[in-house]
Amino acid sequence: MLASTILIADDHPLFRTALKQAVGQCLPNVTMLEANSVDELFNVVESTPELEIMFLDLHMPGNNGFTSLTRLQNHHPDIIIIMVSSDDAPEIMQKAIDFGAAAFIPKSADLTVISDAITAVLEGDTWLPKDANLPSQTNHNDKKLAKQLALLTPQQYVVLSQIADGQLNKQIAYDLNIKETTVKKHVSAILLKLEVTNRTMAGMAFQQLTLN
Repeated sequence: MLASTILIADDHPLFRTALKQAVGQCLPNVTMLEANSVDELFNVVESTPELEIMFLDLHMPGNNGFTSLTRLQNHHPDIIIIMVSSDDAPEIMQKAIDFGAAAFIPKSADLTVISDAITAVLEGDTWLPKDANLPSQTNHNDKKLAKQLALLTPQQYVVLSQIADGQLNKQIAYDLNIKETTVKKHVSAILLKLEVTNRTMAGMAFQQLTLN
């Protein structure tokens, strides 16, 4: 795979510079875009259909845990996402992979390690640090939730995120400029796809994406 356009979404300029250097070593002829917040990230994504790979900072402004990762997976499943973070606890790295990231790169990694990760991802592999002491037990609930979220339409995903924020159908309808009956249909479909019986349980499922 020859990537042509890459987005580096991180609010730390120095780390963006390091990533650009590492990417340049692996892929010398690519276009590199930058974003320093989630809002800017999605603006770039929506306006750049040729985007193929993204480096996504776990704790960048506007991101709440893995909500941006799963939103990207839902809305733009063709984009390869590499998570980056200074928070490199084993369970965090495993969650990133379970929720759809192709790799997790600690911010402490040197350029050689970053280059290795990029190369592995371009070859179609999933990459984690060699010294990552991952949990011995896989959290099947995370993988199941990731698959369920992928079944939602983009608008259903947005409705679910607003349910998790405690918004009522009338508020959601107003925000999305759709009829309340349409929201109710979305809620019914969401409950079915998430295999839950009420909106409270649906909201709790979505909250599993956040980091407390």
